[in-house]
Amino acid sequence: MALTKVKTGHVGLNVTDIERSVDFYTLALEFEVMGRGTEEGRAFAFLGRDGELALTLWRQASEPFRKDASGLHHLSFQVETVEEVREVETRLRASGVRFAYDGVVPHGEGASSGGVFFHDPDGIRLEVYAPTGAEGAQAPVASAPTCGFF
Repeated sequence: MALTKVKTGHVGLNVTDIERSVDFYTLALEFEVMGRGTEEGRAFAFLGRDGELALTLWRQASEPFRKDASGLHHLSFQVETVEEVREVETRLRASGVRFAYDGVVPHGEGASSGGVFFHDPDGIRLEVYAPTGAEGAQAPVASAPTCGFF
């Protein structure tokens, strides 16, 4: 039997400080905490919305994210509209989050999809984007996808 459809179920991230990361992801993406583990040396949090698990955080890292190591390149979240992307950007800017580019940028020159690119408290590269709404904006990198080298 062949697989008919494969999609990502949820993503698990190793973090250095579980409370800081829970605070960040609940603020940035309005996730709800769906479950927690607080046992010493085994802290975790399940985050999602409307009963659907999206992200698990595991307190197993002792160092921040390294983009030069194999593994996760970046994590992308899709929203429906570019206005929602801008809402996320506003909340994050008010919290002092570090962005890779200024404002909403397209995925490539001439693309209608685009978003904001930033880092979580451990330096994990993140993207929140909408499939349309970035038309007319200039891509920050002309020769490669915007999400490729931030």
